[in-house]
Formats: sequence, structure tokens, C-alpha cells
Amino acid sequence: MIPKVFREVIDLGDGREITIETGKLAKQAHGSVVVQSGKCMLLCTVVSNYQQNDVDFLPLTVDYREKFAAAGRYPGGFFKREARPSDGEVLTMRLVDRVLRPLFPKDYHSETQVMIQLMSHDENVMPDAMAGLAASAAIQLSDFPFECPISEVRVGRINGEFIINPTRAQLEESDIDMVIGASEDSVMMVEGEMDEISEEEMVEAIKFAHEAIKVQCQAQVKLAEAFGKKETREYEPEREDEELAAKIHEMAYDKVYAVAKAGSSKKERGAAFAEIKEEIVSTFSEEELEDFGGLVSKYYAKAEKTAVRDLTLNEGLRLDGRTTTDIRPIWCEVDYLPSTHGSAIFTRGETQALATVTLGTSREANQIDMPSYEGEESFYLHYNFPPFSTGEARPIRGTSRREVGHGNLAQRALKGMIPEDCPYTVRVVSEVLESNGSSSMATVCSGTMALMDAGVQLKKPVSGIAMGLISDSETGKYAVLSDILGDEDHLGDMDFKVTGTADGITACQMDIKVKGLSYEILVNALKQAQDGRLHILGKLTDTIDNPNSEVKPHAPKMVSVTIPGDYIGALIGPGGKVIQELQKETGTTIVINEDPVTEEGLVEILGTDQVGIDAVLAKIDAITFKPKVGETYEVKVVKILDFGAVVEYTKAKGNEVLLHISELAWERTDNVTDVVKMGDILEVKYFGIDSRTRKEKVSRKALLPRPPKPEHKQKQGTDNK
Repeated sequence: MIPKVFREVIDLGDGREITIETGKLAKQAHGSVVVQSGKCMLLCTVVSNYQQNDVDFLPLTVDYREKFAAAGRYPGGFFKREARPSDGEVLTMRLVDRVLRPLFPKDYHSETQVMIQLMSHDENVMPDAMAGLAASAAIQLSDFPFECPISEVRVGRINGEFIINPTRAQLEESDIDMVIGASEDSVMMVEGEMDEISEEEMVEAIKFAHEAIKVQCQAQVKLAEAFGKKETREYEPEREDEELAAKIHEMAYDKVYAVAKAGSSKKERGAAFAEIKEEIVSTFSEEELEDFGGLVSKYYAKAEKTAVRDLTLNEGLRLDGRTTTDIRPIWCEVDYLPSTHGSAIFTRGETQALATVTLGTSREANQIDMPSYEGEESFYLHYNFPPFSTGEARPIRGTSRREVGHGNLAQRALKGMIPEDCPYTVRVVSEVLESNGSSSMATVCSGTMALMDAGVQLKKPVSGIAMGLISDSETGKYAVLSDILGDEDHLGDMDFKVTGTADGITACQMDIKVKGLSYEILVNALKQAQDGRLHILGKLTDTIDNPNSEVKPHAPKMVSVTIPGDYIGALIGPGGKVIQELQKETGTTIVINEDPVTEEGLVEILGTDQVGIDAVLAKIDAITFKPKVGETYEVKVVKILDFGAVVEYTKAKGNEVLLHISELAWERTDNVTDVVKMGDILEVKYFGIDSRTRKEKVSRKALLPRPPKPEHKQKQGTDNK
């Protein structure tokens, strides 16, 4: 039986379109769609169990995978099978999860799985920009309790013109690369990197993206209506008790407000709040607590959140006693670790990051091997968030999605400031040692200083700040919070991180938790973030104002030279013998990359000892030395033979040529040693390849004055005539 297929088409302009289709594939899933643009096809399926889990959160899993077959390729590795997700796939999962999760009811706790798979790849279409659309469209065809359709788009800007879902080639020319997630009436998520743009330009890009998202949301509604929108499933909601909620609010609110207003440390504040909660719990009998289940804790948390928010909105004060614009105390230090190539500590309040820099050759570049993209990164940043940084003990099971996401944000913040002619592969590692509010922004700051300490000639220093928002839709009051605490991240309506130089924004990450946030508030928030960024930037430059002019004595020096492609084999030697012996003798690392266009060889020489680097350069000069016909060269006698002397060019040691006995002098030479001896330095003229012997010819006598012919020979010749 031929399946009935339902389809909606979205026009992107410029002859491009996105098609959403359902009814053909994966019909046992609770919702499934194929989203296609060009030859790029994503299959998205969604399933949610009908049983509610006994947890107080939504167990939602968003999984995005790219199949190598989609690009006509084999997976790497021994088993030739897709394995753990790449960082690129993890980042796409996070982009989708952050927009979907807030739109499920807070009391919906069924195991829910969203699977997005790249089934066909098009090099002119970046699939991650369509993943949010695919996820939302599949959910619209299901019976899940989900608030409204959403979508995500990428926005770029070339020559002042905004573009929706640009190609990877277009992104190379773009000064903006942002992914925006939104519903028809509200922007919910922003993430991306920029080339030092202004706050107003960033908001204009968001507005432009939102208009395109509205069209995509409407297309999902039309598809669901045509397909036959299912009735939303019924589920067992969480128990509510308004009388109990009011009672606990009355018992907790004033006490929490007083503790919050006192402006204490995280530890003291946590202990005080725990004491208030324990006091409230103690007023109930064991039977009542058992009957209420977790409602007492739930309503206490709600009262605590309300009191803290009200303190900020009413009095402009925060949990640690700061005003809305205050930045916590900052101290910094560079060159802390004696053996690293660069290091820096950045401490802001109760958040601390220790960054290290390692310099290497192109061999250490980070290889990216995805079906949708192959390449390498010569600058990359890794972020580690151990449990002790928040005073916790928990299992460590590899790099978390959060660590991948925060590291990527810091990397995007800094990478535009790495000079194009930086000869090194640069790796930055951020070790978060304490955390109470935006360790990713602390990573940007410590990373900036560590790079300058390592002697990487950053174009400009970069700083970052995490901001928050508390708003009241009824009164219209709102407060933008600079440098938020961890607690403020949870209780606020928006948290956004902004990085940049003194001249503009380089990266951002934003999650908006309230509907219909006005662009006016957003601009004001970004302006306040700019003030905070510049304040922090001043602290960084007070510590180290310019990159060190040289790398550290123990750090490797890098020299790059280009050689003709014909000499690459000679430098490597048979089986790598020449290059391996040269590295061993000089204590250097030598990497050779051939340019596929020019066919020249780029030789990278890395070493801590300049003498060793100079020895490698001399060897390269010797191997690639090619004398010119008619030029004069200084040579050294290195071997005496019966029929001549083997001489070595002094400017190219190891490059030898035969000086024939007949070319030593104008006079007849019976013994080579009558004219030259071992170790003699002399000059010769180069004549190129001799047509008779087919060997290189050099001559000493050609540089000597030619003696006159003997007189008796001349006279004898005249008499004979």
C-alpha cells in the first residue's frame, strides 16, 4: 500500500527552500518528519512513554547523529561503525534541547526521546540549522503536551546583508554566525560568534532571524492540521495544594527575605536557608509530611525564589549584598605554572579558572571528521569542570555535554583574536577550580591572559560576563543583573553570556525563560553587559597589558620555511631516515606539509634550542641549494682524489661537487695536492651540467688570470710559416 504523504514547503529566498514531509518513514514513532533542503535530509522521530516517572524533572533526551553514509563515506576507526557522538553533534543536541525543554509542562515527567539523524548530506547546507525545526515539527504531529511550535535558524551577514541559513562557504565571508531559537511570539535562545559587532547589530540579527522562524512555525501548524493533529494525551499531573502553598509562603517569605538582604556568602546563605526550611518542616508531623509527599520542599523553594526576586525588584539588592550593576572582586595572576608554555589564574568572587596554553606544530591540530564537515583547528580550547569546584563528590564519566558546550563558547570568544600568521597550533585548557556563577566567562578571561603570557600575539584581549534578568509582567518592573551568581542563574528569567573586546562582541550564549521579552529590554541588558565587560577587561590588562614579545625560554620556538616540492623527498630521505636522524641530532620536531596547489613544501621546525633550529635550517639550505650557472661560490676541500678534489659549498654543507684536476689551474697539474690540500677554502665558478660528461662542472682556474703563451713557442710557429 502506497503511504499518504503530507508535505509543507518553506521558501528561504534565493531559490532555496525547506520541505517538511511526514507519512512515509518511521510511522511507529509518536511523531516523525523528514526535513529536506537541497540534498540534505534529516529524519527526526519523537517518542514519549505514557507512564510518568517518579522524578521531579523532565527526562528528555535529544540525540543528534550524522551518518557517514549520508556523505558517501566510511567511519574511521577499526570497527568502521559510528561510535560516540562528536563534539559537533553534542553542540547541536544542546542547541535543540535548550529550546524544547521549557515548552513541556513542568509536571510532565515521562521519558521522552527526540532523535534527529542526518540521512543525506549536501555540502551547501549546514544541517544543524534545521535540527530544531525537525524536532518541533515531529512533536507537532504527536500527542505530547507541548506549548507551541518553535524553530531555529542560523543567521549570517555578508557586506551588511543578513542571510538565513548561509552555506559554510558563505560563513567564511560573514562577520556573524548565530543560531537563534524562537516561537512565533518569543525569542528563546541565541548562540554564536561575531566579528566585534555592536549590541544594536546583534539585536538586528536576532530580529531578522525571528521573522524567518515565524514562517517556519506557521508551516508546522499547517502540516499538523493537514496530517490530523492528535488530541493532547492525558497524564497524571503533580499534586497541588494551594492552602499548603500559601501557608508555607507565609512562614518562609519574610525570613528568607531577611537572609537574602543580609548579603552573606554562598556557604553562610545556604546554611541559613537550610535552617529556615528545617524549621518549617519541623512544624509538620511525620504523617503530614508523608501525606504531602514532596510538596513542602517544593513550596518552600517557590517561596524562597519569590522572596529573592522581590528583594532585587523592590530594593535593587542581591543575595551577596551587591547592587544590580556591581561586579564581584577580581584578582588575576599570570605565569603561575613554571613548566607550561603559558598560564593564568582568573578569580571573580567564588569562581576561579586556571588556564594553560600549549604550543605545537600542525601535527597537533585538532582533527574534525564529521559527515557534514572535515577539517582541522589550529586553535582549540578544552574546558574541565570537576565536582570539587562546587564542593561536591560525584562520579566522573568522561566529558559532559555541558563541558563541551562551555568550552566551545570560550573557544569561539577567543579564536577571532588569534592572528592569521600565528605559526603555532595553540591549545588552551581551562581547569575550573571554583564555581559560583559563569565559569565559562572566567575561562575566557583566564584564557586571554594565558595566551598573552605564552607570547601568542593576540590582536586584542577578550573578556566575558554572565548577565541575568528578573522581571515582573504584572508591574512591568525588571532588573538586569551583572555578573550573576549560580543561584541567580536558576531564579532569573534570562541568563546570557557575552564576550568581546573593547571594540565589540565576539561571542554570546543566551537563554530566555519569559515570553515576549521586548527588544528594548534586550538592548538595555546588552548595554549593561558592555559596561561590565569593559570593567573586567580593565582588570585583565592591569595584570598583563600586552602579549609577551617572546615565548618562554622553555617553550618551543617555531620557524617555518618553504621548499620546492622536488626537495621534499630528499629532506625526508628513504624511509624517513634523513628527517628522523636530523630530529634526533638537533632535538627538534620537523613537520612537512605539501601544498596541493603550489606543490611546495611547508617545513615547520619546532625546538627549544636555537642552535638546533639553526642546524636544521642549515641542513635544509644544503639539501635545497641549487647553484646558478656563471655564479661564483666559496667551497671547502673535503676529499682528495687522483683526478681531482671533492669540494663542499660552504653555504650548503653536505652539498658536494667534483673539482676536476684539469680545472685547478691553467698550468698542467700532475698532483692535486700541489695546488690544494684538505680543508682549503677557495672560490670556484659554476658552469652547470657539462655536455660531455653530463656532470656538474666547477672551475677554479676560470677565476684566475690566464697566463700568456711562452715566447719560444710563438717564434717557432713564425719560422715554420
